[in-house]
Amino acid sequence: MRAILVTKDPDYRAEITDVEETGLPEGDVLVDVEFSTLNYKDSLALTGASPVVRSFPMVPGVDLAGVVAMSSDLGTAVGSAVMVNGHGLGEIHWGGYAERARLPADWAIPIPEGLDARSAMAVGTAGYTAMLCVMALESHGVVPDAGEIVVTGAAGGVGSMAIAILSRLGYDVVASTGRTSERDYLLGLGAHEVIDRGEFSEPGRPLGKERWAGAIDTVGSHTLANVCATTRYGGTVAACGLAQGMDLPATVAPFILRGVTLAGIDSVYCPRPIRVTAWRRISDLLDAERLEPMTTSIGLAEVFDAAEEQLEGRIRGRVVIDLSR
Repeated sequence: MRAILVTKDPDYRAEITDVEETGLPEGDVLVDVEFSTLNYKDSLALTGASPVVRSFPMVPGVDLAGVVAMSSDLGTAVGSAVMVNGHGLGEIHWGGYAERARLPADWAIPIPEGLDARSAMAVGTAGYTAMLCVMALESHGVVPDAGEIVVTGAAGGVGSMAIAILSRLGYDVVASTGRTSERDYLLGLGAHEVIDRGEFSEPGRPLGKERWAGAIDTVGSHTLANVCATTRYGGTVAACGLAQGMDLPATVAPFILRGVTLAGIDSVYCPRPIRVTAWRRISDLLDAERLEPMTTSIGLAEVFDAAEEQLEGRIRGRVVIDLSR
């Protein structure tokens, strides 16, 4: 089967090659992969820019969608359409950048009605993570009429999906981005205002002027600290990324003086019932018309250039990888 394989012998290398199916890891479900995606973590794995891959050789790709070709699990029928996100795909278990994948049946989520394999990957880990963030805001009482919600890293995959979901639910969304040239794109997704990320990206005060009822942060570091510092009393910040950095140069002031909640979002090992709920809601909220403006399709050979562009901040929205190309 055709696949991208990452090796380290001793130099780090990622290349398209033919791989024997006998090399697939153990699992009770074999999937004919139709589509995958390009996420920030995938780009790190492809370039070796960060030690994402923890076992070699490795097939990258934290997402995949396709049709079950073989199954020894009674609950997963041959011919059913499934998708997989996270669970260490592309890190410790061979992922979606191959024509076939073998994995535990519990990882496979049926593609919900209203989505197909391509649209499920247009959503992918980015959209699923965005939905988890929105659910975290909701669970902490941040309702649509509570006030403005800021989304950082807004032109990226998670940010784009978060804006589309929030606006569909009736929230008042402000998009923070370093690419203000994407203003029309972000307004088209449903943001009512676009602000420059420079408002957040430098060291700030422990507390700033209260503005946000809630926030979805994909950036981390000073950006997350400043978002927390400007969140209103009782607000919630859902943190899911580290594009600016893994550090958090903040104080406890927003949490003990304004009762701000910092909700961490993990999409990799999220329990199955929550995953199923998130995907059901996504299928209700994001139709093909909303997904298409933020989606680009490429073939497997184009992934390497796209990964470099993503790490340089030049990818907008979502990238779907068509394994048939």
